[in-house]
Amino acid sequence: MFDPIFVKILKAPLGRTGRALAARGIHPDTLTWGGFSVGLFGAMAIANELYLFGLACILINRIADGLDGAVARATQPTDFGSYLDIVLDFIAYSAIAAGFALSNPNHTFAGVMLMVSFMGTASAFLAFAIIAAKHNLNTETRGRKSIFYVGGVAEGSETIAFFAIVCVWPEHFSLATWIFIGMCWITVAQRIFQAKKIFRDSTELSTDI
Repeated sequence: MFDPIFVKILKAPLGRTGRALAARGIHPDTLTWGGFSVGLFGAMAIANELYLFGLACILINRIADGLDGAVARATQPTDFGSYLDIVLDFIAYSAIAAGFALSNPNHTFAGVMLMVSFMGTASAFLAFAIIAAKHNLNTETRGRKSIFYVGGVAEGSETIAFFAIVCVWPEHFSLATWIFIGMCWITVAQRIFQAKKIFRDSTELSTDI
């Protein structure tokens, strides 16, 4: 929901930092894998109730996620780099949710449902992008990834804010999580509605491989 605003604010500083890192020979995939690894450490920390350390890892993961794209744009962006970035992001988000589910028996059910909700937002996002590619749609004006980025109530900035809240106040994990789960399913509904609006009259996409 607020991602386009933050993209505009961070575009210039990320661009400068990306160019500086690229000049030092840093490869964007290195940042992607490094950020992903730190994100997994964060998930393990949260599973052991080290919530603030876990939050620090999450923030590093998100910074790396912004910088890998900036470095790629300063050098030569690749489809594989975009693919890797998206895949590892979704795995990291699910791992963090699993960390909360494992950290406290009182968090288990909400944590599992959070993972299901992430699956819902991810599938609605990726399926939309597949069909959008068929129609040559893009979101360059949003400054986002090389595939079509369909928005919603729960995007990256809202997810980071949610993780920050439940790491700082883990005693309120269940309440905050159920609210965020509701936001996720509103996002799924928004994406399905937008897909129906754009794609309903188009021909069926073959799924043969």
